[in-house]
Amino acid sequence: MQQDVIALKINNEIIDLQTAEAKGIESGEPVYFDNSPEALEVIRHSAAHLMAQAIKELYPEAKFYVGPTIENGFYYDLKTDTPITDKDLKNIEKKMKSLAKKKFDITRYEISKEEAREKFKDDELKQAVLDMIPGDTVSIYKQGDFEDLCRGPHVPNTKYLHNIKLQKVSGAYLGGDSKNEMLTRVYGTAFATKEALQEYLKMLEEAAKRDHRKLGTELELWMFDEEVGAGMPIWLPNGALLRANLEKLLYSAHIRREYLPVRGPELLRSHMWKISGHYYNYKENMYFTEIENDDPNKPADEYGIKPMNCLSHVKIFGHKVRSYKELPLRLFEFGTVHRHEKSGVLHGLLRVREFTQDDAHIFCRPDQIEEEVIKVLEFVDSIMERFGFNYEMEISTRPEKSIGSDEIWEKATESLKNALNSLNREYGIDEGGGAFYGPKIDIKITDAIGRKWQCGTIQVDFNLPKRFDITYVDENNERVRPVMIHRAIIGSFERFIAILTEHYAGEFPTFIAPIKAIFVPIAENHIEYAKKLQKELLEADINTEIFASNDSLNKRIRNAEKRKVGYVVIIGDEEVNTQTVAIRDRKKREQYKMTKGEFVEMIKNLSEVKL
Repeated sequence: MQQDVIALKINNEIIDLQTAEAKGIESGEPVYFDNSPEALEVIRHSAAHLMAQAIKELYPEAKFYVGPTIENGFYYDLKTDTPITDKDLKNIEKKMKSLAKKKFDITRYEISKEEAREKFKDDELKQAVLDMIPGDTVSIYKQGDFEDLCRGPHVPNTKYLHNIKLQKVSGAYLGGDSKNEMLTRVYGTAFATKEALQEYLKMLEEAAKRDHRKLGTELELWMFDEEVGAGMPIWLPNGALLRANLEKLLYSAHIRREYLPVRGPELLRSHMWKISGHYYNYKENMYFTEIENDDPNKPADEYGIKPMNCLSHVKIFGHKVRSYKELPLRLFEFGTVHRHEKSGVLHGLLRVREFTQDDAHIFCRPDQIEEEVIKVLEFVDSIMERFGFNYEMEISTRPEKSIGSDEIWEKATESLKNALNSLNREYGIDEGGGAFYGPKIDIKITDAIGRKWQCGTIQVDFNLPKRFDITYVDENNERVRPVMIHRAIIGSFERFIAILTEHYAGEFPTFIAPIKAIFVPIAENHIEYAKKLQKELLEADINTEIFASNDSLNKRIRNAEKRKVGYVVIIGDEEVNTQTVAIRDRKKREQYKMTKGEFVEMIKNLSEVKL
């Protein structure tokens, strides 16, 4: 079965064998039944239909909307008279496996849309699907007694669908519109082999242990409060220290690379957002307010809370005459922004409404674009290497909703490709995934357990300089428009810290750890020595804690180790008398002794890291 062909790939499009036969297609790159991305697309799409078939047998009144594949799996939106919950998944999965064993052929046929409307006249969800399908003809896939509107691709037979796992049930609005009715969404995944499925489930189990929301609470890093507002993180002391360490590291790295620190206001008049195009292309993601006008006879001014930092940086560039000799001008700001995210997509620190970007804008000549993008990519290398991330890149091209001419977009896109090509970097293409004002390079990192995360971006923008009419004086004493490169490497401190928390499972490396060590004095007369050590380290901006409560020694040691701090330092009579420390090293999983001086020097060295 491993070598079975289940579909064909033609011009990067996957065509199932049923479609190929119907359209007389005989050639194409074969897609084998394995765990390749192309094969999994077909397998998971078919598994979604198998799940729908199982649900239909268990809940005959069930109606189905859409069942697409997603990253790592699939889902189906549906409704039943009897609510489906997580407790029902095991039974549905059992039915799926029973149906797969019956080896139903999966067949395809076409009918007119008019015939389809009559065929599904009593199914309002199918009518909604038909409303979305262009053209006059629709395709239907059938397996056993179950059939559904679908464009494919599907495997030829249900015998390929044994390695499946249903994961959770949630709610989803019809068509993603909160004005519509709420449907039930059932998620699942599928693989070609049992081994691949087990490996994935093991990864999910590990991911649950590393969940930053869980660890953030256990390690007292941050919190959320409904009275404060959803998506608005509150940083607790340990989290604020962690964040400060990361900010300090990145701040000095920017300064050494000749970036200049700047800072813009949180509120800007809506007039600015109209000039930039955000007001018309991004308004639904912004928050607005009004401030009274200085002239009481004029209406209040509308202001927008910034969702990004670029406009203030454009103003900084344009506030005086600039010479070509000043370029490239690199401005950076750890700027706090606000974006209106729907409640359903908020997820710990990974998706919030308030966050701080490591934002920078580089103003340069067109002939400097490639060199500047290369320098940014080298900056990316240093950061990702320091934190132990592998990463990949993808160029996102012009979206349907955008501003600027085709010529400008082509020029900007080519400049990004040239920079990547000059470094011999591999990259993918995300057609239509760019920002509304320019193409971008997306940086996607892979964490310790193999998950991919979207982090930073590099965007080339010819549009904002034109819209705000900023110029520099060239060597011929003529006014010339600069190019603007938008750049964020970690993306946002909130998201990156969430990723780091899961990547390290809460065991942060010493150079960013909020607390570098915890001192555990055995008795009261050992506390003074611990305080002297703590003060000496604090002079070097190194934070530690002392666990000197009335709890037993063993309990204090256990509590210290639960904090996942790199070094738990035990202090007793011997340590005080010999000016040493007894260390429990979490990283090495070892216990050893050092002199006080050696310990202080070690912690200082581990904390003094540069990017």
